[in-house]
Amino acid sequence: MNPSDVKILLVDDDPDILEILTYNLQKEGYQVVTAENGIKAVKKARKEKPDLIVLDVMMPEMEGIQACEQIRSIPELNHVLITFLTARGEDYSQLAGFEVGADDYITKPIKPKLLIGKVASLLRRLNTTESNLKVTVGSLTLDRDAYTVIQNEEAHSLPRKEFELLSLLMSRPGKVFKRDEILNMVWGNDVVVGGRTIDVHIRKLREKIGDDRVETVKGVGYKFSE
Repeated sequence: MNPSDVKILLVDDDPDILEILTYNLQKEGYQVVTAENGIKAVKKARKEKPDLIVLDVMMPEMEGIQACEQIRSIPELNHVLITFLTARGEDYSQLAGFEVGADDYITKPIKPKLLIGKVASLLRRLNTTESNLKVTVGSLTLDRDAYTVIQNEEAHSLPRKEFELLSLLMSRPGKVFKRDEILNMVWGNDVVVGGRTIDVHIRKLREKIGDDRVETVKGVGYKFSE
């Protein structure tokens, strides 16, 4: 994916941060649009349909967590990559962000070079996680091309990370995937997340496809039951 084909929505209430990050991303060839708060972010996301949203957590009018939740509720934006900008030590915000569908976190203060590297890493996932294959296990069909899961003729549209997690587990039904293995294959070595992140996504998957499909193997990881 060429940078010129990528549109990024930057959202922060600090105009200096927006200016610096916009300049550096545009210098790399990316298309950049901006918003100053969560309300404008949702409107801009719906209008511009970006590939990636870099979203500040603490903002006036509507904070980033709520904005992310609203964006994820819009079907045509369900698979947009979203990374939060968060101050050091805001672990509670990170967990809340993953609850509403965040893909990653970037800690402030952010150096432009680090941001460029993070953006490139996130965008690589767009090229490596999509496939035209369908996988059917029992009454559940996962369509990697349409990014949907069909169960008993009912279609579910999942956020990107939930979809990738389910795709991994369904790729080898009955296999126990260790927690470290899941973190590496779904989130990647370049992303620092904790084990609780997996638990959050597993819980959300169970709410949508049923508690009996994804089993916990205590002290080891998770497996998909046939």
